[in-house]
Amino acid sequence: MDRLSIGVLASGRGSNFQAIIDSIASGYLKAGIALLITDNPNAYAIERARKHGIEAIIMVPKQFASRNEYYKAVARELKVREVGLVVLAGFMRIIGKPLIDAFQHRIMNIHPALLPAFPGLHGQKQAADYGVKISGCTVHFVDEGMDTGPIIIQAAVPAAADDTEDALSERILKMEHKIFPEAIRLFAENRLEVVGRKVRIRGFDVPDTSLINPLLPG
Repeated sequence: MDRLSIGVLASGRGSNFQAIIDSIASGYLKAGIALLITDNPNAYAIERARKHGIEAIIMVPKQFASRNEYYKAVARELKVREVGLVVLAGFMRIIGKPLIDAFQHRIMNIHPALLPAFPGLHGQKQAADYGVKISGCTVHFVDEGMDTGPIIIQAAVPAAADDTEDALSERILKMEHKIFPEAIRLFAENRLEVVGRKVRIRGFDVPDTSLINPLLPG
């Protein structure tokens, strides 16, 4: 089986980008990262790419005639490098139709809440303010909505009554770093099938709950 080629889009520090890099280095992921694209010239993700010999290019939307032209250009860069999966690792923009059409069911995002609850920005703060007892994170395929695409994996994280956004975010982030590489691994092994709104995982009904759900015994 050919090794999966990944393209990463990131806007900030890129901690999930690093988690993917580490999962490849450990052998957990049979994949390679072909390219990092960032819309932020100051993103720390660029430094992470440099340290690991990964090509990084800066593509700022305002330098393009329109949003559609921007995402056409992003898709071209990914296709030239024969990318098989696009991963959004803290990319702080809604993906445009030209990129979605070019990589149908081949764009993954991770969101710091249990979708469909608390979509959009600051999902952790939304959850803490609402007073939920359980929060978590979600890996999903990307469609044209905001965090509305088919769900691949979710992980539950306990929430305390006195949680701040930062405290809850830190616990959720630890689980993000586990389930994002797991979702990519399942994709690389051709075990994900999108059927309507649902993602079926070939080989078992649900992922290993000892990995993705800290409330269950390992």
